[in-house]
Amino acid sequence: MPRLGQLIATLKAASEPTRLRMLALLAEGELSVKDITDILGQSQPRVSRHLKLMADAGLAERHAEGAWAYYRLNDKKSSEALARAMLARLDRNDPVVANDRNKLMTIRAAHAARAAAYFATIAEDWDAIRNLHVPEAEIEAAILEIAKRRRLERVIDLGTGTGRMLELLAPLYQQGLGVDSSREMIAVARAKLSASDVGHAQIRQADIADPIEAGEGADLVLIHQVLHYIEEPGAVLKNAARTLRPGGWVLVVDFAPHNHDALRTEHAHRRLGLSAAQMTDWAEDAGLAVIEKREFANEKTPDGLTVCLFLLAKADKDEPRAN
Repeated sequence: MPRLGQLIATLKAASEPTRLRMLALLAEGELSVKDITDILGQSQPRVSRHLKLMADAGLAERHAEGAWAYYRLNDKKSSEALARAMLARLDRNDPVVANDRNKLMTIRAAHAARAAAYFATIAEDWDAIRNLHVPEAEIEAAILEIAKRRRLERVIDLGTGTGRMLELLAPLYQQGLGVDSSREMIAVARAKLSASDVGHAQIRQADIADPIEAGEGADLVLIHQVLHYIEEPGAVLKNAARTLRPGGWVLVVDFAPHNHDALRTEHAHRRLGLSAAQMTDWAEDAGLAVIEKREFANEKTPDGLTVCLFLLAKADKDEPRAN
C-alpha cells in the first residue's frame, strides 16, 4: 500500500492528458520511446520527460537497450493495480484513446511485416548468417549438455526457424514440435528435418507471441535467438510456461545488451540484446525463475556480440538461483 505522499505523486503523474494516454498505451505492452513518439506525434525530448515523470512516480519502468529505451507498466503489485484501476475508468472507445491504440496496431503490423519480409529473404541462408555473429558450435554444445541432464519426452521449439534445434536434439526426445510464423522458414525446416530423417518432430505455423495451441506436458521449451525480434518477449515466455509440465525447463539463447544499432535496420532486430534484469522480470511475470545463466563471447572481432544462455524453471523457493 503506497504512502500518502507517494500516492499523491502517482495520481499527479497520471493526471496530465499526455501521460494518461501514455499509460493507456503501456497497458497494451512494453513500448520503445520511438514508438510512443510516433503514436503521439510529439517530440522525443518531450515524450522522454513525460516518461521519466511516470517512472519517478512508480507508474512505469524503464529498460535501456543501447541508444534506445523501452518502458512498461511498473509490475509492482500496488503500482500496477493503481494504474489499471485508473485505466478501468477510461473509456477505451474515447476517440483519442482509440486513435492511439489504432496507431499502435499499425506500428506493430509494420514491424511484423518488415520482419516477415526479412525472414522470407534469408530463410535458406539463416543458419550461416547466424553463425557469423556468435560461436554457434560452443552454444550448441552447451544446449546439448543441458538437454542431456534429464529425460525428454516432449520438446517444443518456439521460433524454430530452420528447425536446427529440433535437428540437434532429435536423438534426445520422443516428440518434438517447432512453431514459427514465417512460411519460408517453415518450408526450410520441414525439408531439413525430412532430409535428416527426423520423423518424430512436426512443424506448425503460428505467431509465438500469441497464445498457441501447443498443448501441455513439455519437458523442455527452446527459444533460440528469437526474442530480440519480438515486440513482447514476456508474452512468448508466458506461452512457454503454459506448455511446461511440472518441473519443466525453458532454455533461452539470445544476445547480451549491445550497441550495434545497425542490426535494427539491416536485420529487423527489435531489441539490442536482452539483459539479465529484463529476463528476470519477464520470467517472474510468467511464473518462472532463472536458475542458470552463461555467457559466450565472440572472439572473432573486437566488438563482437556476446550471447547469453538462460535456463528457466517454474518458480520455486527451493530452486537454486543464477549468480
